[in-house]
Formats: sequence, structure tokens, C-alpha cells
Amino acid sequence: MHELTTKNVIVTAATSGIGEAIARLLAARGAAVVLSGRRESKLADVVADITRTGGKAIGVAGDVTDENHARRLVDTAVERFGGLDAAVNTVGGFGEAGPLTGISLAGWRATLDLNLTSAFLGAKHQVPAMVARGGGSIVFVSSFVGQTVAIANTAGYAAAKAGLEGLATTIAVEYGAQRVRANVLVPGGTDTPSNVANAPDATPEVRAHVERMHALGRLASPNEIAQAALFLVSDAASFVTGTQLRVDGGVSIMG
Repeated sequence: MHELTTKNVIVTAATSGIGEAIARLLAARGAAVVLSGRRESKLADVVADITRTGGKAIGVAGDVTDENHARRLVDTAVERFGGLDAAVNTVGGFGEAGPLTGISLAGWRATLDLNLTSAFLGAKHQVPAMVARGGGSIVFVSSFVGQTVAIANTAGYAAAKAGLEGLATTIAVEYGAQRVRANVLVPGGTDTPSNVANAPDATPEVRAHVERMHALGRLASPNEIAQAALFLVSDAASFVTGTQLRVDGGVSIMG
């Protein structure tokens, strides 16, 4: 078991899905967590649940595409918990969908801001705080879309998620000597409210199709993805940096 009793960790998109599962698991393993989300009431509920069971959590509501919010998350970790040891940058969304020629410039930029620029802004402020602590771990949550599988009408999302690999490897090279690790977690289809299989108009056939994309023939639970994030954050991954960890149920090996 990976224990995090000495770790202070930022988790973004912590109000639902994979981000919430990661936040709850890391707190359960002893980490002090600073949680980010746009929905203030939902964020407060997650924080309350964690603290009710003896965990340490603080919520900071805001928009991850705002550099002031990225700075505030790090400042909160330093001021309230004494420093920052890790961050799991989880935010993502498909943004404006459609064929390449139908995507507006504004839609393209908004999708890149949400999925890639937010990760840059987070890391920009997370890295110095980790260096000050003698090292740390940054995890970017990507997607199999744009990594191993191409899906039509997702050009902005795919490009942004693929860009996380370049960001992580560069951070790994630039700050490895200062013991800062950076990795990309690549989930497969996960059973969250945002999954197309759970859309209000999704039919059983849609879900079956999504499940068949995976060698395991099913979607992941958010906690299964959280377990991988736990590993990358923990000291068990102390020699893991600049790489992608696929937790994709075999979607990347399906023809």
C-alpha cells in the first residue's frame, strides 16, 4: 500500500469523476489535499466528506485557465500545509466538436486552454514549490484520444491531450536534477457522468460499443484510474519520470 502521510497534494477537477476519485483516495492514504473545482458547493461537499472521516482537505474554487487560480492553489498548499509535494492536474473536456473545417478559432483556443494551457499554468507554479521541498511529482491526466486512438470530430481535444506528453517530458528533463518528476496518466474509457456512454440520450448499444473498444470489454471505474495516480504520486514511483502510464483497459491494442 502506498501511504502519503507526509505528502501535500493539489488535485484539480476534484468535484466529480476521476478528479474526485483521486482526491478521495489520496486523502484516505494520508495526503493533505488542496482541491480545485468550479462548482463551489460541490467542492465544499467533497472537502466536508474527507474531513468528516479524518482527512485533511481544503477547497479553492476557481477556473484552472486563470493563472491567478493556479498561483492561489500553490499558495494555499504552502500556507496551510507547509509546502507542496505533488499535483494531479486532471481537468479536461472535449470542447467544441465537429470536423476540422467546422471548428471555430475561438472554440479551438478554448479547448486548448482548458486541456493544455491549464496544465502549463498549474505546472508553472507547482514546480518551484516542489523544488523548494526538495522534489515532487506532477501528474497530468490525458486521454487515449489523441494518444493511441483517433476519434472523428475531436481535433482540438486530441491535440491538447497529446500536447501533455511534450509538456511532461520537458518538465522531466528540465527539473529532474532537482528531483521533480513529471508523468502522464492515460486512462481508457471511464464510467463517469461525462462519458458518452452515460449521456442522457445514450442507448444500450452506445454503451456496448464503447465497452467493446477495450480489451477488457468494460469501462474503468474512477477508482481504478485513481489507483494509478496514487502510484505516480507516491515514493513507489521514485524512478518514474517523463513517461506515459496507460490505464486504458487495452483500448490502445484493439484493432
